[in-house]
Amino acid sequence: MAKYLIFFNQQWVGDHSEEWFESRGPTSLAVAREMQAAGVWVFGGGLDEEVDEAFSADATSGSVIFSDGPFVETKEHLGGFCVVDVPDRETAQFWAGRVAEGCGWPQEVRRFKDGPMID
Repeated sequence: MAKYLIFFNQQWVGDHSEEWFESRGPTSLAVAREMQAAGVWVFGGGLDEEVDEAFSADATSGSVIFSDGPFVETKEHLGGFCVVDVPDRETAQFWAGRVAEGCGWPQEVRRFKDGPMID
């Protein structure tokens, strides 16, 4: 089994009406429940859209420095994600497709590196 991150940047969502967004909640939740029932769900959730509430921790100077906002000045920021534990890439693709359908916007998929993981 391998763990995959399925995620989207907030900017990929697009401009939609409030009603459209409300219609995506049940479909997204249905996919998450489908993943749980299939035993592949590890964790997931949407992130606060207020990047002003974000902060960074940087220890590259030898001391930890906390600063307000994202670490890198960028126009894109992570909107939400889920982690699945699946046997292969094809299964990860299947679930990424289901998430994209449920949410209504594109998803990117990245495999976690093999190696020791703390569960």
